[in-house]
Amino acid sequence: MSNFTFTETEIKGVYVIDAKVFGDDRGYFTETYKKTDFDEAGLVYDFVQDNQSRSKKGVLRGLHFQIKHPQAKLVRVIEGEVFDVAVDMRKGSPTFGKWVGAVLSDKNKRQFMIPRGFAHGFLVLSDYATFCYKCDEVYHPEDEGGIMWNDPEIGIEWPFTDNIQLSEKDTKQPLLKDCEVRF
Repeated sequence: MSNFTFTETEIKGVYVIDAKVFGDDRGYFTETYKKTDFDEAGLVYDFVQDNQSRSKKGVLRGLHFQIKHPQAKLVRVIEGEVFDVAVDMRKGSPTFGKWVGAVLSDKNKRQFMIPRGFAHGFLVLSDYATFCYKCDEVYHPEDEGGIMWNDPEIGIEWPFTDNIQLSEKDTKQPLLKDCEVRF
C-alpha cells in the first residue's frame, strides 16, 4: 500500500502529490519519494540530480525550461511556503499555454510533479522558503530558456504581484507567443 496520494491536475501529466505523515509530540516522519510507488502511479522517472534553493519573500524564479535537454521535476518545500506553477509548452497539447499551480509548504508537505515539456516557476509567499527538487536530466546552463512570468496570454493568477523580485534575465524573457520553443 502506497504512502502517497497522486492527484492529476487539469493538465495531463502534472500531479499534486500528498504523502502520509506520521507524527507525535517528538516530531514527524514522511517518505518524500519511493520509486516503486511512483512507478505504480505511472510516474516513471530516472531522477539524476537534486537541487535546493533558498529565497526570500517576493522572489519569483521562473518561468524556466531547458531547450534541448528538457527536465521533469519533482518539487517540494522544506521551509516556508511558495506558489508553484507549471505552464504547458507541449506542441499539439490541448492545454498548450495553460498553467496550473499549487501552494507547497513545509506544513502541507505537498509535492508537485512536472513532466518534460513545461515551463516552471515559483513565487515565495513566506519570509523565506527552501525549495527542493529532483530532475530527470542534469542542468545545462547554456540550454536555458524561459517565458515572461506575467504574460497576459497565459494569465497566471499569482497570489500577489507587488514587490516581485526577479533576476535580471527573468525581466527580459519573451512572451509565449514570441517563444520559438515547443516540446
